[in-house]
Amino acid sequence: MSQKALPFSKQLAYSFGMMGWSVMINLISVILIYLYLPPADSGLPNLITQVAIFGIFNAIAIITASGRLVDAIYDPIIAQFSDSSKNPKGRRIPLMKWAILPSFIFCFLIFYPLKQEESTINIVWLIIMLIGFYVSSTTYIIPYNALLPELAPSSEDKVRLATWQSIGYVFGIAIASNAFNLADLLQTFFLIESRIMSLQFSILIMCILAGVFMAITVFVIDEKKYCVSKPHSVPMKLALKQTLTNKRFLLFIVADFSYFIAVTIITSGLLYFVTVLLQLPETLGNKLMITMVLVSFIFYPIVNYFSKKIGKKIIIIVSFILLSIVFLGIYFLGKGNVDPEFQIYSLIILAAIPLASLNILPNAILAEIIEKDTLDTNTNKEGIYFAVRYFFVKIAQTFGIAFFAMFLLYGKDVGNDFGIRLTGVLGFVLCFLAALIFTQFKEKR
Repeated sequence: MSQKALPFSKQLAYSFGMMGWSVMINLISVILIYLYLPPADSGLPNLITQVAIFGIFNAIAIITASGRLVDAIYDPIIAQFSDSSKNPKGRRIPLMKWAILPSFIFCFLIFYPLKQEESTINIVWLIIMLIGFYVSSTTYIIPYNALLPELAPSSEDKVRLATWQSIGYVFGIAIASNAFNLADLLQTFFLIESRIMSLQFSILIMCILAGVFMAITVFVIDEKKYCVSKPHSVPMKLALKQTLTNKRFLLFIVADFSYFIAVTIITSGLLYFVTVLLQLPETLGNKLMITMVLVSFIFYPIVNYFSKKIGKKIIIIVSFILLSIVFLGIYFLGKGNVDPEFQIYSLIILAAIPLASLNILPNAILAEIIEKDTLDTNTNKEGIYFAVRYFFVKIAQTFGIAFFAMFLLYGKDVGNDFGIRLTGVLGFVLCFLAALIFTQFKEKR
C-alpha cells in the first residue's frame, strides 16, 4: 500500500492537536506556581504552605515532582501499547480520542483548590489532579508525536510538518499567556469580586478551547489513509534497550534535557520577572508572548531555508548559545536606569530567534533518527522513541519547576528577589552545556 501525501489542510489540522496540548501544559507552566505560591502583592491568597522542607525543598516542588514521576513511568507503557496496537482504525488516533475529555477535566481542576486558604487538603488535591492530568495528556501527546514520522516520509516533509507542529505549540503559549487578561475582562464585565474566581473562569474557557483544538486533529486526519505502518511485536524491555543504545539518540536526549529544564524555568518565571524584577503589571505577559510569537514566525522560513543549506546541527548549536545569553540577561533585569519595558521586550525579541529553530528542528531530527532505526531493525518503534524523549522532557520540566520553586526560597518579592535572579544563571549554564553536548552529534545529511 503506497502512502498518500498529506495535503496542506491535514498538516494544518495536525498542528491544532499540538496547539490544544500546548494551551493546557502552558497554563500549568505559567500559572501553577504563581497561583499556589504568589508574590506578596499579587492579590491572591496562599493556598499551600511555603515552609522549606529539609531547608531547600518547598511543597510545590515536591508536588510537581510527584506528578511528573508517575507520568514519566507511564510514558513507555502507553508508547508500547500504541506501537503494538492492532486496532483496525489505527495505532494512534483511537488512543488520542479517549484522552481529550479527561485532559480537559483534570487541567481545569488543578486550578480549583478545595479551600481558598492555606491548607493540607489543597496539597493532596493538587497531587491527585496533576497525576490525572499528566497521565491523560500523555495518552494524547505520545501517539500524536509518533504520527509525525508516519505522516511525513521525506526529510523535507518532516521539517515542514514539524514547523506546523511548532506553530501550533507557540500559538498555544500565546493563548495560555492571555489567562490574566481574560480574567481581568471577566472580573470587570461580570463584576466578579474574587480575583482567584475570575482566573478560574478564564482557565475553564481556555481548557474548553484546548479540548476543541485537540479534537480537530483526531476527527480530521484519517490515520489509515495517510499512514503506512505496522504494529511491532518487540517486547518493551528490548524496545527500550534498542532505543537507549542508539548513540545519536542519546546525544539528542542529553541536549534536549538541558534545554527543557532551562525553558521551563523561563516559562515558570515570566510573571515573576515582569512583576517583581521589573515591577510591571502581570497583564504585560500577554503582550510579551504575542511579541515572541510574531518575531519567531519571521524566522520560521529562514530556519527552513538554512536547514536545507547548512544542516540542522549548526543552527541548533548557535540557537543554544543565543538562548544562554538571554538567560544571563534575566539576572540583570531591573538593574540600571534602562526603561523596564525596553529591557523585557529586548530580551523577549532576542529569545524568539533561537526558539524559532529549537521549536522546529529537534522533532525533525528525532523523526529522522526514528526512520533510520526503522530501516536498521525493520520494526516501527515511533511511540517508544517519543516516549523516551518525553520521559526525559518531563523529568527536565519537573527539575525546571522544582529548581525555580526552590530558588524562590532565596527571594521572590520586590526588594528580596535574589532567588528569581539565580534562575537566570542556571538557565545560562544549562543552555551553554546543551550547545557543547550537541557539538558531538553526527548529523546525517
